[in-house]
Amino acid sequence: MPHPSLGAAPQDLTAGFPAAAERLRAARSRLGARALEVALELDPSLATRHGELGLRKLLRDTEPLIDRLAIAVAASDRTAVAAWADWVAPLYRRRRTPMDDLIHICEGLKQAVPAVLAPEERVIALDALDEAIRILRWNRRIAGDARKRNRILDAIYKGA
Repeated sequence: MPHPSLGAAPQDLTAGFPAAAERLRAARSRLGARALEVALELDPSLATRHGELGLRKLLRDTEPLIDRLAIAVAASDRTAVAAWADWVAPLYRRRRTPMDDLIHICEGLKQAVPAVLAPEERVIALDALDEAIRILRWNRRIAGDARKRNRILDAIYKGA
């Protein structure tokens, strides 16, 4: 992603589909709710692990994700959502939220986005979400999110 302070030109938000980006922003609460529903269908344990407050936080966090998706569609930049996925990984580590939960939300967005976007606009959005899922899977392997944590090793790492 170009950065103006490094001498690169800023992103051209008219290079892709700016009208589609506005439709995404207008429907972000509906898309976020649908993405969370799909995530709950994919992994029913998500509701018991997070509780009502955790699910509300995940729903709230879908809005910046959809904003980044709108930037990706407007600028025709498939890396915009992947950069978001890389930025939020440490935040979810602190919350002790597995990256798989974010992957499920991205999969839910992949199912929700076709209701708002036309087929040619959808290609960029789905590619951007696939790239974000790839980054989240890579971040998942760092802390062992793919498997259940060992209580003894967890206690040792905490220094208990």
